[in-house]
Order: sequence, then structure tokens, then C-alpha cells
Amino acid sequence: MLISYPSMSESQELLQELLRKAADLHHHLCPRQVLGVRMGLYAGTLLGLDLPQKGKRLLAIMETDGCGADGVSVAANCWVGHRTLIIVDYGKVAATFIDTKTETAVRISPHPLCRERALAAAAEAPNRWQGYLLGYQRLNPADLFVTQPVRLKEDLRHLISRAGYRANCAICGEEILNEREVRLDNRILCRACADGAYYELI
Repeated sequence: MLISYPSMSESQELLQELLRKAADLHHHLCPRQVLGVRMGLYAGTLLGLDLPQKGKRLLAIMETDGCGADGVSVAANCWVGHRTLIIVDYGKVAATFIDTKTETAVRISPHPLCRERALAAAAEAPNRWQGYLLGYQRLNPADLFVTQPVRLKEDLRHLISRAGYRANCAICGEEILNEREVRLDNRILCRACADGAYYELI
């Protein structure tokens, strides 16, 4: 359920448009989608970028999959398929946004009190779920999120990698894209062969 404002500012109009797009992806709108959309828009404000982006300047590293990630994708126009969204699954509705031109990075996560604050901001909601859905739309970003300037441990150029780069694993023979190979004992290996895969052959 989208909220309606008596006189919407341009930013509220954009928020509602993006929430509609997020809802279209899932055939409904949920609180985590709202968090993702708000997170993406706030990243644009903090980094001084117009979002949703038209190119690939912004890179997002999302700390969970699911609804929140789709909200970030819609708001920032960062997608796995465009190689502007990376999932590092910590099970947290949090994300780091990197301006690849300046290498400025900010991590945004829900404030520990965001649920309580959301319910207070939507006291008329008939239940907690609706309260989160409405309250997350109403809260100021500073009340909804915790922001932290961060520095990536991995070189940004390696994260982005070189287009068209390919290598083959010396053990399984499979092709490895985007400089994700591992060099071990003077051999090029895929990470599955070097470190153990998430699957086993049957």
C-alpha cells in the first residue's frame, strides 16, 4: 500500500514511482522493498549522484538477496545483470554504495530502532506489517538508517574487472570470466577447484 501525500514534493513523487516499480517486480509491496528503495535514494543524496543512474557509475554491494535487493536495484538502477550490483550474503538488509569515479563509499543499514520508529510514524496502521510499510515511507532517512563512510578491502578495479577477459581452469577446464580466477602453484584455477565448490558431483 502506497501512502499519499497532500502535496508531494518532487522527491516524494520519485519515491512513489519507484515503489510502484518495485511492487510490479513482486506483484505486491512489502516493507523490505521500501527499505531498499529508500536506501538506494539516500545513497544518491549522500554521494551527490542522480538516481536511478543512467550509466554504470554507481556500484552497490548488497548484504542479502530478496526484496530489499530489488528495492535497491529499482532505486539505484544497479542490477546483477549489469554488473553494478554484487550480493555478499550476510543476511542483512544493508548495502554499500560506491561512486566508481571518486571511489567514495558509504554503507547504509537500517537503524536498530527503525521498527519502533516506523510504528510510531504510522500509528493508524491496522497491524505491525502495515505499520512498517507506511512508517518506512514516512521516516526521515536519518531516523531510518545508519550511515558509515567505508573503504573497500578489495581493489575497486578488481571488483569491476576488465570486460572480455577470460581464462580456463587447469583442473575442470571451465571458462572463468571477469578476472575471478585463482593462481595456485603457477596454475590458473577457478575458485571452486581452488577452495572447494558449494556443490558436489553425484
